[in-house]
This record gives sequence, C-alpha cells and structure tokens, in this order.
Amino acid sequence: MEPIDIGLVVSGGMLVLVVLGMRVAFAAGMAGLVGLVWIFWAKFGYEPDKFIKALTVSVKIAGQVPHSKISHQALSLIPTFILIGYLAYYAGLTKALFEAAKRWVGWLPGGMAVATVFATAGFAAVSGASVATSAVFARIAIPEMLKVGYDKRFAAGVVAAGGTLASLIPPSAILVIYAIIVEQDVGKLLLAGFVPGAVSALIYGALIVGLALVIPNFGPPVGGFTWRERFASLPPAAPIAFVVFIIIFFIYNPFGGDAWGTPTEGGALGAFVVFLMAVYKGMRWSQLKDSLLESAKLAVMIFTIIWGVLIYVRFLGFADLPHAFAEWIAGLHQPPMLTLVFILLAYAVLGMFMDAIGMLLLTLPVVYPAVMALNGGEMVSAADSAFGMSGPMCAIWFGILVVKMAEFCLITPPIGLNCFVVAGVRDDLTVQDVFVGVTPFFIADAITIATLVAFPSIVLWLPSLAS
Repeated sequence: MEPIDIGLVVSGGMLVLVVLGMRVAFAAGMAGLVGLVWIFWAKFGYEPDKFIKALTVSVKIAGQVPHSKISHQALSLIPTFILIGYLAYYAGLTKALFEAAKRWVGWLPGGMAVATVFATAGFAAVSGASVATSAVFARIAIPEMLKVGYDKRFAAGVVAAGGTLASLIPPSAILVIYAIIVEQDVGKLLLAGFVPGAVSALIYGALIVGLALVIPNFGPPVGGFTWRERFASLPPAAPIAFVVFIIIFFIYNPFGGDAWGTPTEGGALGAFVVFLMAVYKGMRWSQLKDSLLESAKLAVMIFTIIWGVLIYVRFLGFADLPHAFAEWIAGLHQPPMLTLVFILLAYAVLGMFMDAIGMLLLTLPVVYPAVMALNGGEMVSAADSAFGMSGPMCAIWFGILVVKMAEFCLITPPIGLNCFVVAGVRDDLTVQDVFVGVTPFFIADAITIATLVAFPSIVLWLPSLAS
C-alpha cells in the first residue's frame, strides 16, 4: 500500500474516532502513531521482525515532535491572553463594560442584547478565550436581560454568540495557533482580526435590532439614562482601551518606527497591567488562585490538543497527503473562489462534530497548502494571484476566514462549546435552550463570512499598514 493510501485510511479512522466521541488530542495522537508505524513497516518490508524497528522509529518521532513545537515562543501568548481575561473579570472590567454599553445603546430596539454583544466584543479585546467570555457574561448579562423581559433562550444565545468574538478580536489564542501552524507573522494576524471582529459585532447588533423591530415585545429598549450618566460610565471601562493599546503598541508601533517588543512581551505586559488593576480593585488571594488555575486548565487543554495533533501532522508529512491534496485542488477545473467557498462550507460541516481548535489543527496542514496553490503559491505577487493578493496577504486573509468559521463552530450543535458553557453556568437553562437561542446568529455569521470573502480589504487594511 502506498503512503498516500495509508494516509487516507488512517485519517478516515481518526475521523470515525472523533465522531464516536474520542477527544481530538487522543484520536489524533493515536492515529499519527499508528500511521507512522504502518508507513515505516511498509517501507521495511512487512516482516514480523521489522515491526519492532518500525515501532521504535515511530515512537522516537512521536516523542520529539511535541517538544520541538510546544516550546515555540509564540505559544507562550496563549496562557497570557487567557489570564488577561480572567484577571479582567476580577478587576470588575466586565461589569463596567456592560454598564457602559447598556447606557449608550440600551435605547435601541433590543438594546440590552445589543449592549451584551458590544460588551462581549470589548471584553474580547482583553480575553483570548471564547469560553471564558461566555462564562463571564452568562453571569452578568443574562440576569439583566431576563429582568426586562427577554426570552431566556434568546438571552442565552446572545451571550454564546457574543462570546465567539474572542476568537477573532485580538488577543486571540486561535489566531496564534493558526500563525504557528502555517508559519506566518503572529503580529500581522492579530492586527488583521480587529476590523473583521468589529464588523461581526456590528452585524450581530443589526440582527438583534431587526428582530426587535419585526417581533413585538422581542427586546424592549432600556432608557432613562442622562448624558451625564452615559459619560460617567466611560472612565470605569477605560482600562480596557488602555490594555488594548499596550498590547497593540508592542505588536505595531502606530507612531512609526520599530515596535517596542514582540507579541509575547506585549501579552505578558498586558497581563501584568490587568493584574495591578485587579489588585487595586481588591482582588483576594482566592480569586487570584482561581484565575491562575482556570488559565492553566484552559492552556493545558489547548496544548494537549496541539501535542496530539502535531504527531498526526508529522504522519501526514510522511504520507505526502498535504502535497497530493494541494495538487488535486489546484487541478480542479473550476474558479478558485468557488473552490474556496466549498472549503469554507466543509469547515461548517466539520464544526458540527469537532471543537474549533482541534478542527483547525487537523485540517490546516492539508487545506492551507491547497489554498496557497489556488492563489498561485506562497511567493506569488498580487498581480499574478487568483484572489488578487500576494501569498503572505492571502495567508492572513484565509486565516481570518477559517477563524471566523471556527467561531461559527463554537455555537453549532451538537458540540458547540460556548452553548455548553452558558448552559453549565445557568441552572435554569438546558443546552437545547441555548442552541435554539443562537439559531438567528447563524444568519449573521453567514453574512459576515460572505462580506469578508467579497471584500478582502476589510481584513488586509491594518496588516498592510504594518508591512
């Protein structure tokens, strides 16, 4: 059996394991190890005494790969970004954000829900984890929406959908993972997420306002705030903007010249600043302990998935599957944009059965080379490319598209993680309630993805300034 055939068989078996409920990290790690043994055993001749040799070589490869990749400096961004989110919660920044958003946009139809979306977007700018964002606002925003008469299912859906914005708006753990897998500039990818994240939040808000205008008593406006009260709500929420400025200033100096540090240093400084804010606000030792433990748990979960998938990725390299898939995609006789749309639709289907990070880690080693081949290669110029952009810019644009698809997967049944988190925080909600509540946001996400595909400049404007 040829290596490519082994790659297809093992990959199919791994997908079966994932669908049956095995964790992505373990399914990918097991499939990678089995695939490596199979390839080397076939290479050595399928003799019984050669099996031990194939197993020894495969175990050595499987043991070396995780350490060499996990020790990547850029991965240190992930725990710092997650820690920023948990510390910001104990610093009271989440409540301040929600209160400011409520006072400024609460007068709109569906104003409380719109305020929740904008507050989650603001919190996403200091939190790299969608799960943490959903958990925090399930405690803060849902009770407020229920008080003014929102349906509990829609209130839960707003929080679950709003929490996905943390995947796109920097600092974003998923964007960092994408940058490492495809070996692109982390700073430019983080910059690229800002405008699409804002566009996504605005489309969410527009959807809510539209529903409130069409459906009677859907989302009553919240008024009665004076201009003095509105402006008074801004200073408590201002530290969010300060922390964002610190992180971005390290990634890209807006005043010209070289940046002051790396994204890793910017993330660490941001975490330290939020820590000082939390201490100033009276954070107790037990709260600091909880922040550190929750950050460690989430970071370890992400690293475990990366560890398992990287073994599978190395197996794919030996099977030459990414190269073969890229050649097949490039050889299709149909417009490249249509092929890209089919790839994004495939991500939507995969997201129904896999978690977002695992899905990207498993597919990007195969899909990314294919997309680059569609565009004309990683070194192609904008004039000669299929999508009208150079290779590095295409990598950034595609990264934002697949991360937006990962957001979509966080709220799709049956394993939409954000929906499970919101249901877990609220005793009065079931997972089915939350899935019903997020249904309208599928339309908003489809509109956002179509907009980003049709107008790549939305994604590429900020990173082009940093070139």
